[in-house]
Amino acid sequence: MTPASTSVAVPRYNSKNIGEALRKAANAPASASSEYAELKKIIKAQGLMDKRPLYYVFKITSTLAMLGTGIAVMVLADSVWIHLLNAVFLGLVFTQFGYLGHDAGHRQISENGTRNEVIGLVINFLIGIHRGWWVDQHNIHHSNPNDDEEDPHIAIPVLAFSHSQYEKKPLFLKRIVRFQAFYFFPLLMLEGLGIRLAGIQFTLRGGKSRYSALEPALMVAYGVTYLAVVFFLLGPVAGLLFIAVHQAVFGVYMGSVFAPNHKGMLMPEKGNKLGFLRLQVLTTRNVKPGLFNDFWFGGLNYQIEHHLFPTMPRKNLGRAQSVIKQFCAEREIPFYETSAMQSYKEILAYLHECGNPAKSGASVS
Repeated sequence: MTPASTSVAVPRYNSKNIGEALRKAANAPASASSEYAELKKIIKAQGLMDKRPLYYVFKITSTLAMLGTGIAVMVLADSVWIHLLNAVFLGLVFTQFGYLGHDAGHRQISENGTRNEVIGLVINFLIGIHRGWWVDQHNIHHSNPNDDEEDPHIAIPVLAFSHSQYEKKPLFLKRIVRFQAFYFFPLLMLEGLGIRLAGIQFTLRGGKSRYSALEPALMVAYGVTYLAVVFFLLGPVAGLLFIAVHQAVFGVYMGSVFAPNHKGMLMPEKGNKLGFLRLQVLTTRNVKPGLFNDFWFGGLNYQIEHHLFPTMPRKNLGRAQSVIKQFCAEREIPFYETSAMQSYKEILAYLHECGNPAKSGASVS
């Protein structure tokens, strides 16, 4: 097999300095299909693809209980400050529902496809995210991680994730993108609004989904119900403040969880021959596991494991990590894992380089 010509995004500021290791692994000839087939056989033999229904019963029940608690506070409290603190809490709860929607979309929850779809549709209503749009975009992302032409998760007009993306932008956007490292996290406050607008655009463009009439109807039902509950219980002024805080927290939390996964990692060139296993591992960053991180990131801190086995239940990802780490180590494939704070530092440094290629003198594409 001819070694792939690839580009590396993380050389200088990465805490492990794995840039050279990434280049070596990306260009090493490998039997791509046999590598992944061998790993998959090991994973299946250990029962790591088996569903965990009781875990998801607990997760769904506990998340609904948190939602009920937040609504109870809206009913019983009479202080604006308590309502704003509750808005923060419910922003976190909405993201936890987003994790469940993500798991359902990947068929992690049940062997029964209909059950996964029903849960996804319920989440569609509870947080107002178009299920069909999300499944469509996320499937493309999983097939083309960090591809600056194909991956929709890095196709954002006011951000550049590679030198080539920067060069393709019109001059006025280039001038804005120079400051992207400074406005990246504040911009996430609009993430909730952005993904709902994307769902609306998907519907208006005639995007294909299994429930093409029901999904937008559920989004409308979410909007009507959400506004009615907020304004009925809180009134116009407190209601507007609640919505602003709630949606900002939801956006920042969700965006900050997805950001560490790939930003600043390997960006393969078109037509690369990495093979599935190396493509997924080399383009992906893990956040170190632990009781807090596993809850806070909804299992997405195990991003390498998830990208290799998208249908693996969230509960099994931690057990799969040691198997996959050892497998990669035996083949000298870098398995990159760091803390959440270090990942954010790397992301911001990388965004600064992408937005200021002439000043940094770095090769970022």
